[in-house]
Amino acid sequence: MPANQIPAGAGITIGTGSGFGIAHTSKLPQRGSSLHPGVGRISGTCAENPTHCPAWLVSRMSRVNQLPADPALDADWTGICRRIVEEQKKLFEEYETIEKRDNYEGVGEGGDHTLVLDRMCEDVIFAELEDLAENGAAAFTAISEERGTVEFNEGGNAWVVIDPIDGSLNFKRTIPQHSLSIAVATAPNMGAVEFGYVYDFGTGDEFLAQSGEGAFLNEEKLNLEPRDGLEVVGVEGSEPARLVPMLEQLAGKVYRVRCVGSLAISIASVAAGRFDGLAFPHLSRSVDVAAAQLIAREAGALVDLGEGGLSEVGLALEDRFPVTVAASGEGLDTLVAARPVA
Repeated sequence: MPANQIPAGAGITIGTGSGFGIAHTSKLPQRGSSLHPGVGRISGTCAENPTHCPAWLVSRMSRVNQLPADPALDADWTGICRRIVEEQKKLFEEYETIEKRDNYEGVGEGGDHTLVLDRMCEDVIFAELEDLAENGAAAFTAISEERGTVEFNEGGNAWVVIDPIDGSLNFKRTIPQHSLSIAVATAPNMGAVEFGYVYDFGTGDEFLAQSGEGAFLNEEKLNLEPRDGLEVVGVEGSEPARLVPMLEQLAGKVYRVRCVGSLAISIASVAAGRFDGLAFPHLSRSVDVAAAQLIAREAGALVDLGEGGLSEVGLALEDRFPVTVAASGEGLDTLVAARPVA
């Protein structure tokens, strides 16, 4: 199997050489409580109950092979993401019409025209990050679609990749499905992503994953079982001039296609078995893909990000790369072959 097509459990080497584990305690706390600081690894919890592992448990990224602990990597990232979701929901309720949402404010660092609500949602996220840096003494580098690269406490050994609203056009037009996407990595490349979180505001579905510990949908562990053929394939970037040639290549090979309008949601939909694959005729960016690709791989899907291995795909906003995802190797080959040449 090529190096850039890595399923879950393939043993990706992370940038710091450290091992990540779920935080350890002899007695599991109730959901939403804090684990005792300084403890090690929860031994066997997910292994003993492989079909269901609490989402709060998965978020605890405590490094077991290196001391001292890193506050950025040991943070309760699921809790952080959930607080952000709740604050964003309040904004969406206040700005519930097209007229209120259809207001732009320049161009973000990612190159797209920025909605005022994009900035406001990003402000919510950065308030959490600033609190983590100031009160939690965490050092990390944030990479966000609107603000670009922002270092906290000189950057440290963690990278946080953020898309405040993936599916901004859907959001502006009040089409329900758009998402929050947040990933945490230990090096500035896709292979080092250790935690991924995608929240679908249309369905209320919460996807998350931790490297080596699996992927979860609404706290139920995902175990992808590939189907025969490509019955339903998600497509994104639906500009007709780019989409039509790709669809012509897929004619007779795919039964139906669906366009959600959020790349993160479509990739996560492969992880959940809703789509058999994801085809994308454009080049993608880290903010759209970083979290969802980990979720897909941890669920058992295959992810192709172009030439080379995952560690060669950078997280910087200026980096561009293809993305194709499928539940099976045969399906992945079919979708990659239809991908336009960049």
